[in-house]
Amino acid sequence: MRRSRHGAVCGTLLALALAPQAQGADSTEAATGVLDDVIANARWVLGGSINSNPDYAGSSRRELKFSPVYALQYKRFRFSAGGAGGLLNFGTDVVGPGASAELKTSGKIKLGASLRIDGGRRASDSVDLAGLPEIRRTLRGRFYASTQLTSRWTASASVAQDLLGRGGGALLAADIGYALPTSPRTTWTAGGGVSFGDRTFMQSYYGVSSAAAASSGLTPFEAGAGARDVHAGLGWTSALTPRWIGFASLSTSRLLADAAASPLTHHRNSVSASVGIAYRCCKP
Repeated sequence: MRRSRHGAVCGTLLALALAPQAQGADSTEAATGVLDDVIANARWVLGGSINSNPDYAGSSRRELKFSPVYALQYKRFRFSAGGAGGLLNFGTDVVGPGASAELKTSGKIKLGASLRIDGGRRASDSVDLAGLPEIRRTLRGRFYASTQLTSRWTASASVAQDLLGRGGGALLAADIGYALPTSPRTTWTAGGGVSFGDRTFMQSYYGVSSAAAASSGLTPFEAGAGARDVHAGLGWTSALTPRWIGFASLSTSRLLADAAASPLTHHRNSVSASVGIAYRCCKP
């Protein structure tokens, strides 16, 4: 009886001693399985582009700069910057920059949400902004929906809101896009749309308060909610090799309503262009 009890006690102690090791082994195997799944299903793009843009929408000055381009997608989740999100599917996506997730797909309709850092605006961004207050950096949340009208036409709508209440307000947009594959490796895209800002957004970016007028020399201006701009663009994406992608875009916009009437607006019309190259992995 004593030997039996002694054996039971030893067996229990041995089981307790081995349990953490077994759990550790299980955790290691689970982590390895997740890593293998990520490697098998993730796609990424890494590259750079040269961009020519106005200092801000309405500015009389332009800047030419190099921007990194990168994106990572794992199943429904994606993180991108520099316009790389569209490169994962040859420029046909509407998710936008930042961290995003596809929430629901029903037939030809897709719903999603994203988060990104909005850099705001500083007086040092352009000589035209001298004396104006800073629009602080904030976290902007965006909800978007798109529908496949035909095999080539897509319609989309989005609303992007300043989540920290730092004067960024809300910006709404409605767009339509067209994709034309001209070869198995090359796709041309075209699109256009209109955007609207709420009163907070419009006043922050196009309004001039009495205090700002005194420090900048501009005329005071109260901007209300309404249309911000109409815009259109043309894009080209081509697989130069199975892994290297070349891309370029040309876009134009025209400010409307209070955005056009603002003392900050020197040119209602603006043109932007970019060209770049990127490496993608691991699915064509």
